Amino acid sequence: MPKMKTKAAAKKRFSKTGTGKVKRAAAYRSHILTSKSTKRKRKLRKRHLVSASDEKSVKRMLVS
Repeated sequence: MPKMKTKAAAKKRFSKTGTGKVKRAAAYRSHILTSKSTKRKRKLRKRHLVSASDEKSVKRMLVS
């Protein structure tokens, strides 16, 4: 059986932490930023962890 390919889209969007959890960027930061407060935009800069229910499928996409 051939090796599983890494999903290129997932490779660009997610990265792993040292402990093996998966990091992602926050949503709601791409457009219509004038209506969002500076505080809200600042908090959206931070990276967040993928939820536990989605982590298994995201890790499968990142197989390399």
